[in-house]
Amino acid sequence: MTEFAVWAPQHDQVRVLVDGTTHPMSADGGGWWRATVEDAGPGTAYAFLLDDDETPLPDPRSRWQPTGVHGASRVYDDADFFWTDRSWTGRQLPGSVLYELHIGTFTPDGTFDSAVERLDHLVALGVDMVEVLPINAVDGPRNWGYDGVGWYAVTENYGGPDAFKRFVDACHARGLGVVLDVVYNHLGPSGAYLDRFGPYFAGSNIWGPSVNLDGAYSEPVRRYVIENALMWLRDFHVDGLRLDAVHALHDSRAVHVLEQLAVEVEALSTHVGRPLSLIAESDLNDPRLITAREAGGYGLHAQWADDIHHTLHAVLTGEAQGYYADFAIAGLTGLAHVFTRAFLHEGTWSSFRQRNHGAAVDTRRIPAHRFVAYLQNHDQVGNRATGDRLAETLSPGLLACGAALVFGSPFTPMLFMGEEWGARTPWQFFSYFPDPALQDAVRDGRTAEFAEHGWGDAEVPDPNAEATFVDSKLDWDEAADEPHATLLRVHRELIALRKAWPELSDPWLDEVEVEIDENARTVILHRGRLRVACNLGGEAVTIALGTPIGRILLASEPVEGAADALSLPPESFAIVQLS
Repeated sequence: MTEFAVWAPQHDQVRVLVDGTTHPMSADGGGWWRATVEDAGPGTAYAFLLDDDETPLPDPRSRWQPTGVHGASRVYDDADFFWTDRSWTGRQLPGSVLYELHIGTFTPDGTFDSAVERLDHLVALGVDMVEVLPINAVDGPRNWGYDGVGWYAVTENYGGPDAFKRFVDACHARGLGVVLDVVYNHLGPSGAYLDRFGPYFAGSNIWGPSVNLDGAYSEPVRRYVIENALMWLRDFHVDGLRLDAVHALHDSRAVHVLEQLAVEVEALSTHVGRPLSLIAESDLNDPRLITAREAGGYGLHAQWADDIHHTLHAVLTGEAQGYYADFAIAGLTGLAHVFTRAFLHEGTWSSFRQRNHGAAVDTRRIPAHRFVAYLQNHDQVGNRATGDRLAETLSPGLLACGAALVFGSPFTPMLFMGEEWGARTPWQFFSYFPDPALQDAVRDGRTAEFAEHGWGDAEVPDPNAEATFVDSKLDWDEAADEPHATLLRVHRELIALRKAWPELSDPWLDEVEVEIDENARTVILHRGRLRVACNLGGEAVTIALGTPIGRILLASEPVEGAADALSLPPESFAIVQLS
């Protein structure tokens, strides 16, 4: 016996089609319709019929869509999966190292089960939490994941819901937490049937239809979002969620949906007895998101820190186009600023936006582990015209220096898959919608977007081409060859050093000092009794530290330390303990 339920407040009749047989549904108030059907156990196909329309529609809360987003939903029972992680007590975000990956391109097979086979590599690297790009049901065989329309269903492209549970279970068995990227700011362009059922949508943004968080009938829509988040954390044992582009969530109500989500996630965390983390992607430069609720904030646990990335990228590459312009002008002075305050724009002029940007708030009392820092991520690689990684333009020495700055910082560090060995496989924008007109629209839209940043049409791979997807898969054989093997060793040693020395994970920004020399292109991070010294220039330099050197803990190249001075070769770093 299974009870079917659906919210359809503006319809006069709703029926459920179960294995080819139609059953009437009864309205029970609040716009919900319900029906109980005998012999409709797990695996049973069902769909809904609205009013006199005989078009079967998948369940907006479907947990299983084995035939795709346009097909019938299937009954799914969480109790049928046997978990082995009963002793898992979770993984807190403070002190953790994150590793972002896309299931479809992480391995040649591109499935959850094949990803499990590479988890031991992440353990050896020193990773604490795996951040997985969106896995929602999406139209077509390949996608970044941000065009999902079946928010409650796991895409069959990677193996479906049970396979994702096997992946999470395997991560927990190895001591790895799992953060899932979820998208609540828009739905994909194909297969989004929510508006057929009720007023789920409230206009659109640059990516697609956005959801109704504050208008009439918005209460059930907010529940749709929040209950989806709770489902991943509770039923799939996920340890955290990365909330995509929260600045695109339009919510004018007194209690923002993000704060409401934080409250309910905290309650769930208390119940399940393990930490549950919420990490926002935000373009607002507003620390209110990660300020505790008792201090007037939303109470999220962390946010991505793009200003840190942009500054590092501009300093290392010299790029100054598009949104990198202000960061390139700021140079090493800007780097010193973001390493002590997280944001470059704090209510200051943004030439890219042609307006002031950010909140004029001192962030130094906010624990720095609430800011996720990275040298690369899926957006900053994939939204380049050719999807080229830093390894295409930077020397191994500069890649190592960038890693030293990230892992020597007070922030929560994150790697993008393959970055640890300087992968040279691109990670390009790809998707494939069955509708030819939609394929053309995606291709033309991406080409126009890239043209704004100075990339020519010929350089932009066709997002619909299978080769664009296949070329973006990691080449795991690279990691054994030089210079990749050395860079992998450096990353392992940096992570191990961060975990061995509490100074390196100390989250208090007012304890961080940064010395720079624009002419010599040197940076020195002061982390308690440790110094992270980087020579980003093309000439050897001698850096006076002012205090006698006790010992050199790690260096990317052979260095000389005498008394209180450190001699660094070009494009190299050293981490030293002072006497």
